[in-house]
Amino acid sequence: MIISKTPYRISFLGGGTDYPAWFREHGGGVLATSIDKYCYLTCRHLPAFFEHRFRIVYSRTELCRTIDKIEHPAIREMFRMMKIREGLEMHYDGDLPARSGMGSSSSFVVSLLHILHALRGQMISQQELAQKAIHFEQEVLKETVGSQDQVICAYGGLNVIRFSSRKHFDIRPLIVSKERQDKFERHLLLFYTGIPRIASDVARTFVPGMERNQHFRRMLEFFEQGVKVLSDGGRLEDFGSLLHETWMLKRCLSPAVTTSGIDSIYSAARKAGAIGGKILGAGGGGFMLFFAPPSRHAAIRRALGKLVHVPFRFESEGSRILHYEKMKSFELSPVKVRRKKVKASAR
Repeated sequence: MIISKTPYRISFLGGGTDYPAWFREHGGGVLATSIDKYCYLTCRHLPAFFEHRFRIVYSRTELCRTIDKIEHPAIREMFRMMKIREGLEMHYDGDLPARSGMGSSSSFVVSLLHILHALRGQMISQQELAQKAIHFEQEVLKETVGSQDQVICAYGGLNVIRFSSRKHFDIRPLIVSKERQDKFERHLLLFYTGIPRIASDVARTFVPGMERNQHFRRMLEFFEQGVKVLSDGGRLEDFGSLLHETWMLKRCLSPAVTTSGIDSIYSAARKAGAIGGKILGAGGGGFMLFFAPPSRHAAIRRALGKLVHVPFRFESEGSRILHYEKMKSFELSPVKVRRKKVKASAR
């Protein structure tokens, strides 16, 4: 039995510049953190006593005899890619809903890679986890996704990630005192809009031609300014203003990024005292993040009373194996029939 635990993430600034279509030509940068909300996977060899060979439990339960019959696309293609031969049972549990802008898809893929390598008795580094997850989502599943989620979910922590054509990514922890990081965290509020969406569908509305879109150059500038504000001891309120400017810019990328409902939520939060905020992920729904003085948090929660407020803290461990108990897979042995030799009787 093996259990993996992989965090979800919050992206503050630079989102969009982590898409290969942009950073391979212009370079990219993202300021993001993992948080104390997780994706859990449990995996074990499935005994050969059952009619099915694979038992996969998530929002539904699949009982399949072959990999081709698995309907969950990420699990099916991952099993194919890793040439899984033995029968497996796998359970998924998540602290947050899927399709919500928290990097849940990448968290799942990173967790899946981690647990399947562990099942084979293989150690895999954070860098390998991130690189393989990026390749799997972008090249195997052909999803229109960026490259930041996989990195943050694998490494964990509050990080500055830079992307370039020469080197796929470079990740460095943001150097900031514990007191300042705690103060920064206390300014943040997370709400669930209740609107699910598929990130790659939203991204497909603005990724084509993005290498010529100057909005992403401005987002890269906001990213650099945000890193400077946090690391150089600038006014935290300036960071909130950068989030606001980023959201105003992001809304212009595509009509699919926001809705009238999302705009109403944002407006209500601002009136209640939020300096800035944004929709997390590609847009269209999911979670919204707000930056506000702690003294205004109660007013903002009242203004957004119909939404689910999710308290959170930053975390720094990234994807990890919580439990590892290696067991042998079950194989059916051919039945040998012993035939008793009978001497011919004399007549």
